[in-house]
Formats: sequence, structure tokens, C-alpha cells
Amino acid sequence: MKKYSVAIIDYQMSNLFSISNALNALDINSVITSDPKVILQSDGAILPGVGSYPEAVISLHDLDLFETIKNFINTGKPFMGICLGLQLLFNNSEEFKLTEGLGVIEGATKKFIDKSIVKTVPHVGWNKIEIIESDHDIQNYPFKDITCDDFFYFVHSLYVEPANLDSVKSFTDHEGFNFCSSIMHENIFASQFHPEKSGKRGLQILQNFFN
Repeated sequence: MKKYSVAIIDYQMSNLFSISNALNALDINSVITSDPKVILQSDGAILPGVGSYPEAVISLHDLDLFETIKNFINTGKPFMGICLGLQLLFNNSEEFKLTEGLGVIEGATKKFIDKSIVKTVPHVGWNKIEIIESDHDIQNYPFKDITCDDFFYFVHSLYVEPANLDSVKSFTDHEGFNFCSSIMHENIFASQFHPEKSGKRGLQILQNFFN
């Protein structure tokens, strides 16, 4: 029997080995790759990333991964975005300059610094998530056995603002400002926090989604 395989999409914007190590700990086979063919043949895929949104978009285009990601999502197979990988799924970002993203999820990526209530940017460290809906009965539900008392690791200066709040699966409070910290839409789950850096609870999310 073919072992389940997850493609970790390499577009030169992240240290990918922490994700690979997390999947290995769960006995989930993974491959770090920029090859569109390998990505499309995989059973699941992860779009990670830390850094500049405009640079990420350029890199995705240069590596012929923009349409590859959209085509993979259209297969219906599990797709996860992490941190910048979440933000890239949206229509655009206002970081540095307005930059068009993948447009898979309606909405925008915005700056914390524009919210007068927020004084500490970037948002770095452990924080709780407020899970707003329980879908324990659906396949690949990422928050199975996760509670609002659990902490996850964040490092980011921007946040996503979905046009459709039905896709939001959790909010997180940063200095009195509630932002969307995860979304789920059809076969996509994406989080602003880093499951691969969030200990046992983060591993649980990875295992739940790529089950």
C-alpha cells in the first residue's frame, strides 16, 4: 500500500525542516519540493512561509507554483497554509505595497500597525485561540481534541480579514484586538500560528488534518 505523502512547498521563504520533522514525528511521509509534478501527485500539501508577501508572490511565480497551488486545491485533497502561507491564499496584501495573492479565499491581509489599540508589532510568542465552531463530525477537522485553553506559537506583523466569516475557525486576541487566526474552506485549513512549533497540540492539528 502506498504510504500517505505530504508535499511541503518550497518557494525559498521558510525553514521547512521544522514542518518535515513534525510530520516525521507523526509517521507521515513528506517531501520538501518545488516540483509542480511532485506537488500535484502528493496526497496532501502544505504552503508554509515567513517573510515578505511581495517577495513570496514573486518567488511563487518564478518557480511556476502559483497555478500549481490552485490546481492542487482544485483536486480536493487536503491543503494547509501556515503563517505567510495563510496570507497568500487571500486576494491581496498591503505589506509594503498592494500585492495580489492567490485569491483562493476572498479577503485581504492587513497591518497590525494600522490598529491604534495594538502597540506591539510583530506579534511574537504563545497565545490562545478562541475556537468559534465545533465540527468534530467532519473529516479532517483540525481542532479535534483541541480546546480554547491551548496555546499556539505566533510570529507575524499582519493578519487576514476574510470577506466571509463562515470560513473563520478561530480568533486570537492581541492586545485587545481580535484577529482571525485560522480558516477552513472546503479542503483548505490555514492558520496564522505555527502548528509545527506548537508542541503536542500543534502536532495534534497536523495529525487531525492529514489523517
